[in-house]
Amino acid sequence: MSDDASPGADALPTMQLLRHLDTGPRGLTEREAEERLARFGENTLPAWRTASWPRRFVRSLRDPFTAVLFCLALVSATVTAWGTAGVILTLVVVSCVLRSSGEYRADRSMAALRELVATTATVLRRTERDAPAQDREAPVGLLAAGDVVRLGPGDLVPADVRLLKATGLTVHQAVLTGESAPVAKHPVDAPEPPRAGVLDQPQMCFQGSSVASGSATAVVVATGPRTRFATAHGGQGRRAASAFDRSVHRVSWLLVRFMLLTPPLVLLAGAALRGRGLETLPFAVAVAVGLTPEMLPVIVTTCLARGASLLAREHGVIVKRLPALHDLGAIDVLCLDKTGTLTQDRPVLHRALDAEGRDAPEVLRWAAVNSWWTLHLADLPVPDALDEALLEAVDEDALTSYDGVAAVPFDPVRRLATAVVRSPGRLGVHTLVVKGAVEDVLQRCALPDEERDRLRALAARETADGLRLLAVATAERPARHRDWTPADERGLVFRGFVALRDALAPTAADALAGLTRRGLAVKVLTGDHPGTGVRVCRDLGLAPGAVLTADGIDALTDAELARAARRTTVFARCTPAHKARVVAALRAGGHTTGFLGDGVNDLPALHAADVGICPRDAVDVVRDSADAVLAEKDLTAIDHAIGAGRHSSGNIATYLRITLSSNLGNVIAMLVAGLLLPFLPMLPAQVLVQNLFFDAAQLAFAHDRPPRSALRRPTELLPRALLRFITGFGLLNAVADLATFAVLALAGHTAGSGGEAMFHAGWFTENLLTQALVMVLLRTGRGAAEGRAPSPVRWAAAALAAIGVLFPLTPLGPALNMAALPPAYYLLLTAVLTLYALALLAARARHERSLRDG
Repeated sequence: MSDDASPGADALPTMQLLRHLDTGPRGLTEREAEERLARFGENTLPAWRTASWPRRFVRSLRDPFTAVLFCLALVSATVTAWGTAGVILTLVVVSCVLRSSGEYRADRSMAALRELVATTATVLRRTERDAPAQDREAPVGLLAAGDVVRLGPGDLVPADVRLLKATGLTVHQAVLTGESAPVAKHPVDAPEPPRAGVLDQPQMCFQGSSVASGSATAVVVATGPRTRFATAHGGQGRRAASAFDRSVHRVSWLLVRFMLLTPPLVLLAGAALRGRGLETLPFAVAVAVGLTPEMLPVIVTTCLARGASLLAREHGVIVKRLPALHDLGAIDVLCLDKTGTLTQDRPVLHRALDAEGRDAPEVLRWAAVNSWWTLHLADLPVPDALDEALLEAVDEDALTSYDGVAAVPFDPVRRLATAVVRSPGRLGVHTLVVKGAVEDVLQRCALPDEERDRLRALAARETADGLRLLAVATAERPARHRDWTPADERGLVFRGFVALRDALAPTAADALAGLTRRGLAVKVLTGDHPGTGVRVCRDLGLAPGAVLTADGIDALTDAELARAARRTTVFARCTPAHKARVVAALRAGGHTTGFLGDGVNDLPALHAADVGICPRDAVDVVRDSADAVLAEKDLTAIDHAIGAGRHSSGNIATYLRITLSSNLGNVIAMLVAGLLLPFLPMLPAQVLVQNLFFDAAQLAFAHDRPPRSALRRPTELLPRALLRFITGFGLLNAVADLATFAVLALAGHTAGSGGEAMFHAGWFTENLLTQALVMVLLRTGRGAAEGRAPSPVRWAAAALAAIGVLFPLTPLGPALNMAALPPAYYLLLTAVLTLYALALLAARARHERSLRDG
């Protein structure tokens, strides 16, 4: 036996395969199984381990925002600004602790969700070579390649197996293919090369799938990490940068450029105009500190951690990677499969029609009679999904009036099921009721060729409309005692069609409407017929738009697919590779994408998306790969997650706009004042204390309630838009600061040592008051009416304003070289601040108009 039993297992003739595995129909002996387990390992998936808390802490240091502050702390330490360096390093540590703790808790929650694929299996084993084989229950982990296993209804397939015998076997393999309908499986002695893929081979069943109906005997061909289930998770490569990663890097480089540019400008200007040397270096570093938002990592992490915690507690959604919450808020395209999300995992009756396409209740009755008596006479454990839909649509009394005689159960080769019944008052006559695939039923009906072609065309029209059809036919035969066989399914009278459609998910329509209101485009990526996807979209009120099939995707280049994907809603007949390519094309087109999936076949698309989302009952490898895990596979939960992401991202974006614009204005004003004054406009210690007060007030943004407008559109940190905002409002802030400088000059407080202390106090007070104004007036980005709503930001701004007025009057003021200000200054400052507030409101209104027009 070779080291890997799986290659070619689906293509070898049965006897060659058994020889290749060194086994037989009676399975392995106990000793052979032990030897193979020792050689190849147990039948278990590769181990999954969570990263330790210290490792997560170290990894969080690589965050670009944190790196900017870390470099700034090193520069501060270089110029012996130990207080500045200590404060910044403290903020770095707090941010890393918050992030690593939040992600560690999410991983612990994920570990509680992991479930085994199966626990035990029925295996044939022998004590010795010549001993008879006996069925025994064995732990799945102790199965080896070459073992022969029994499968029955409800069993989980414990490994990759090749069928040796099967009776009416159908298998759910949604975890591998995403297809909810059971797939018929049967042995094939000499398989042909697969046309659609190994997973579609009828003689193969794969680990992770489950038996829907029937029974089988199969030989194990691959175990543990060699199964398709395990290998599907590998080979994905390095994941592309997400929306959060892209935004963070852009904004970080913007801050780095400002930070590197400011100190040299201060030093050069001081040397050129005032003849100052390196003694201004601490002030230059303090100016750089004043420009950089020291609280940024803490605010970002606190916003995301708080949002993730609330989301898990209130809606059962686990965000495994904190930045993924921002990405959820930035999503503008959501890709998903229809099964289990837009639709339930079951069909429902749409209509029954006769050969002319008219409604025909008697056709439904005959189809239900077939389902009822096939279920009872063939000893099936439960009806399949199609039979269950038919039985739910018919009164049981109409079925029990027939006497069941015999049943020829469904066979995946002939694709028919036949029930033989005795109709009321029809003694001596048995009625064959045949139900199955349209083509197979029509072939057995006594019809002229042109009539058969007409019925095929009618069926094709219904199928193109997204319906699944079953054909129904009957035949009357003289009563007899011998067995009924498939050979009797000839010369049938065609009765009509039964049309079924996917049952819609109860919350799907409302959830789709909510996502549309949030500005999301929904893309349906399905392996089904195009008409099925179009019909589901239409039934849910989602405009189907253009439809693209797998063949059409293959015919397009990546650039062409990116353009086509923007105007396409339904992608049909998709394989896993097609889904991943569509998602990648949408990302290449500038969209932030989310993908919802639960099967191994969804792994490539999950990996290609900005945010991978899966339900809690998804298979282990999918849950491990996803960024967010839903309590249920429900679009409503995604709506909540996107809302939470936009809530957190909106607060982060508001903080950045307000803080950077205010800081930029202060820096510009300090640079200009530093060139005009014979002394430094603010001492380094004063800059640091001012920043500490402002930064502490900024923590309120982590607990703020953003306006509804911020939740209606995707949120992403765009450096160009951010730069325009902070430049415009920063210059306005600088004008207010310089106006304060003029007020101080008019008051005559700029001369002498006492005047220097009063200047420092006056500017300190004005800076904090203007920053408090900015926090209130620029917080919402909407009308003043919403700004009147109580919020943590308003309380923080009020506290900041109070500190600005009172701090120079406290004993700490003189310690920082600040003196008490005369009453006249406060009157003049009030006039400046009033004009500044009016200018802010006018600039904000203009900014909002530009956003609407843009």
